[in-house]
Amino acid sequence: MASCDLVISGARVIDGSGNRSRFVDVAIERERIADVGDCRHWQADTRIDAGGLALAPGFIDCHTHDDLAIFKSPDLEFKISQGVTSVVAGNCGISLAPLQAEGEMPPPFPLLGESAEFRFPTVSAYREALSSSPGAVNLALLAGHSSLRLAAMKNGLDRSADDTAITRMQQDLRLALQQGCIGMSTGLGYPPAEAASTEEVVQLARVLSEFDNAVYATHMRDEGDYVTEAVAETLDIGKRASVPVVISHHKCAGPKNYGRSTETLAMIDQAREARQPVSFDVYPYTASSTSLLPQFIREAVSVLVAESTPHPECNGLLLDRIAADWGCSMEEACDRLYPAAAIYFQMDDADLERIMRHPAAMIGSDGIASMATPHPRLWGTFPRVLGHYVREKKLFDLETAVHKMTALTAQRFGLAERGSIAIGHYADLLLFDPDIILDCASFENPKQASDGIVSVWVNGKLAWRDKASSGVRNGQFLSHQGRA
Repeated sequence: MASCDLVISGARVIDGSGNRSRFVDVAIERERIADVGDCRHWQADTRIDAGGLALAPGFIDCHTHDDLAIFKSPDLEFKISQGVTSVVAGNCGISLAPLQAEGEMPPPFPLLGESAEFRFPTVSAYREALSSSPGAVNLALLAGHSSLRLAAMKNGLDRSADDTAITRMQQDLRLALQQGCIGMSTGLGYPPAEAASTEEVVQLARVLSEFDNAVYATHMRDEGDYVTEAVAETLDIGKRASVPVVISHHKCAGPKNYGRSTETLAMIDQAREARQPVSFDVYPYTASSTSLLPQFIREAVSVLVAESTPHPECNGLLLDRIAADWGCSMEEACDRLYPAAAIYFQMDDADLERIMRHPAAMIGSDGIASMATPHPRLWGTFPRVLGHYVREKKLFDLETAVHKMTALTAQRFGLAERGSIAIGHYADLLLFDPDIILDCASFENPKQASDGIVSVWVNGKLAWRDKASSGVRNGQFLSHQGRA
């Protein structure tokens, strides 16, 4: 009789493929799935009767800013408590590595941490630190375009890169990819990269084409009035560089742009029909969150201050109320509150649901752990999809939802042997109750674990059970197979 560490029986197994669930057993030996099917012949150290609960691959959060959080809060309860077992960090052009910071950092870098905490000049240095002090979840890293710009251009970020700077950034990006990054991200809507030309980004994205599965993930240049132009630029970059494109947190911001997801999705569909690899992530909320900057408040219906360094007494208050109390414009209030972060209420429910339903849509939280009053997406994204959008709104079925949060993401980002319940794959698993799973985090009380998450395993080790962390930190650094 074969032996293993654990057999989970009596579970409704949703394997991540999008196919119908089935009641089968799953055997785990060390960090891998040893068998799927009838596992009564296995001699297991531990057996769990799931009693009809759902067993799924651990969720992969494809849009995070957990680069530093994994060191500062290594148990990552805000992720593991919602069934997330792997995260993709380094999004929106800002990555903790490769970058050795000098002096004050421009927005949105302070969302990750203080200047002194940007202390990893190479991805190898970051990996070594993570290996010495692993977190509770796996982490894959994108190299941030703005991080590359800051290293290559110092104080010259208000212009497009010249040939010398582009060559330096290409060399730094190539090294980052060789050392384990899975792609490059841009934040073209943020100050450090606003001046970057399309050609600059194309020249860097072409480096990605030298590596199998490397992706170009982008916070586009605009998500409001010029969203279609931004989608067109994104598709052009991907086509010219011959790399897969991932549009970050796809949305149509501002009341004037409600309904325009029909236009943007049609553009994406046309590119996909021409066999261009394009996908996108989305979070299940109609409010966004990022640095508090005057240029961002114009498309918002209302703005909630999440965190202000000089005025912490304003945390959790609406910007218009603060401005009224201070007798100034909201733009002036932004300047007085900065460094600060905010939550922007700016999207339409119909657009959100249309974007989520699209077959290319993956789920990402875009949560920011450093905020004093974070967006509830940090703690609630994945259970919200399963509870609110699957069970209550019936936007799509459970199998489709799990696919968008597991195998689809693993395929798009080249994370081999993750995101599926299959023999030989890593045992990143989640046991949950589909009848009660629901996000508990709210805008008023955002740091709340969700209901319905029973147990979570990362690389075969139990990381979460009954609303409590096990304290086990078994996460790995994820890079493409064959890369150093």
